[in-house]
Amino acid sequence: MLGAILALLSAMSFALNNASVRRGVISGTPIQAMAISVPLGMVCFLPIAWITGELGRFSQFPTKATAWMAGLGVLHFVIGRYFNFKANQVAGTNLTAPVVQLQVVVTIVLAVLVLHEPCTLLQMIGGVVMLGGSLITQSQPPKTIAAEPATEPTLYSNDKPALPAFIPLYLAGYIFALLAAVAYGTTPIMARFALEHTGPTTGILGGLIAYIAATSVVGLAFVVSAPLRRNAGGMRRDNIRWFALSGVMVAAAQGFFFCAVAVAPVLFVMPLLQTSLAFRLLFSTWLSPNHEIFGPLVMSGVVISIAGALIVSIDSGLVLTTLHAPDALARILLWRV
Repeated sequence: MLGAILALLSAMSFALNNASVRRGVISGTPIQAMAISVPLGMVCFLPIAWITGELGRFSQFPTKATAWMAGLGVLHFVIGRYFNFKANQVAGTNLTAPVVQLQVVVTIVLAVLVLHEPCTLLQMIGGVVMLGGSLITQSQPPKTIAAEPATEPTLYSNDKPALPAFIPLYLAGYIFALLAAVAYGTTPIMARFALEHTGPTTGILGGLIAYIAATSVVGLAFVVSAPLRRNAGGMRRDNIRWFALSGVMVAAAQGFFFCAVAVAPVLFVMPLLQTSLAFRLLFSTWLSPNHEIFGPLVMSGVVISIAGALIVSIDSGLVLTTLHAPDALARILLWRV
């Protein structure tokens, strides 16, 4: 039960993070979002680690687990997050979210290859269904919207800068989202290696280590690169607020996720995380209605992607038992790689 609650809280936080960063990159850049959200994540984790007492146990954290979490931080918070932010910028959250959720397929594949967990024919079918759902969202025709003063809700009602027209770049968004899916799909395996057989609060310390590593890499990049500093220096006041909200929410999401995988198997946590697709659609409708692609194909693609993700990540035997599948069909669908 605790693992389920933590996973759902993580899904909601991830969704609000994506919607808020989408609102920020309408007129800002992914680099600016990284400059705010990554260090802010470390700032959020530090007091929580201190309050829970995990900070005092830092020296007891295994060296191997520290290395896994540091690598996770760079891969997830730097590489994966940049690709995700870039996908949001060029194509919007509604179009790219189902593609990014293909991370669950990456996780299952790695679970089979690295952890030697079995994969059934039904799970492979679920992966195909997920891919089909993500492709359906790309078929939704765009509705061109002329640039006009923002009417979307902002954190301060008296700050409404003019926003550019939104014309989605499908191919670029699809590529960036796929790259994000690969990065995001790899990190649950790394987290499981690091945090298996620990308690839920250990996930807080693991998250802090990951954010310290990611912040160090981002900080070093800004020190050695003048173009990056100029990019971040051009940040607008309104965007700072959205990127700060994104940083807080993604830190909360990662904290809930690390705590969840510390007390529950990855294949139990991952299905519940797929509900973030529905939450993203809700939050993006609220925050950026004029800068997202909506329509029946997007809605259908999201529903199909969630169904595929559940097929992939829920135990196949439980699915077939619940659906009362005939024995002959069940034997075929339970065939394992």
